[in-house]
Amino acid sequence: MSLTDKISMLMSRPGGDNAQKDDVPTWMRYAGRGLGTVGSFIAIFFGLFNCLGILTLDVPCLIAGIWQMLAGFIVIVCEAPCCCFFIDYVGTLSQKMETRPYWNKAAMYLGLAVPPFFLCFFSFSTWLGSGLIFATGIIYGMMALGKKGSRDDMAAMAGAGSPAQPPAHDHTLTLMEDPDVWRPI
Repeated sequence: MSLTDKISMLMSRPGGDNAQKDDVPTWMRYAGRGLGTVGSFIAIFFGLFNCLGILTLDVPCLIAGIWQMLAGFIVIVCEAPCCCFFIDYVGTLSQKMETRPYWNKAAMYLGLAVPPFFLCFFSFSTWLGSGLIFATGIIYGMMALGKKGSRDDMAAMAGAGSPAQPPAHDHTLTLMEDPDVWRPI
């Protein structure tokens, strides 16, 4: 096996793309993967910076820093397993996460990013490190919602929900002048 084959094998995602993920734009997939990778490196770095809170006896920031470093490691294992190929279980974990729906990834990343905010809210390193993991969760949440429908599709769905259209009202009437809204007792 040549060196290029080994590199391409490391860079390829295990499990491949599922058929359910075909409606997601390519740029959004790359945005989620790129922000997750870069954001996890930044979260690990700033988590280490948060751990320096032990010097000022700020224990909640120390715990937030440790949590942030662990969250960054988990995200990098899921998003870029080629960065941690020396750990045995990374391939299987990455493959399991790749087969999961996007909303599972979104929920996991949002859940990993929130606790440091409660522990060390006023730290810039918490905002930047965990904020990028949170943004990755937001992108995966948007990917889970899927593509927006066309105007005609949305109009058809809105019309299908109600059996009859309500009567058109005069929108220039005030609340007191509209006989359908205000009825004297």
